[in-house]
Amino acid sequence: MELYVCSVCGYVYDPTFGDPDNGVEPGTAFEDLPDEWTCPVCGASKEEFTKTN
Repeated sequence: MELYVCSVCGYVYDPTFGDPDNGVEPGTAFEDLPDEWTCPVCGASKEEFTKTN
């Protein structure tokens, strides 16, 4: 699975871990996150994230 980084604060969303503090189970691909999901650090929208290599 691919990693995505927040262009605002640098938080990295890793689907291996998900975002359990915000109800996202481990193994959830970035594309499968709810549209209303935001960066758990700075609150940026999904549109502010870019795929990393």
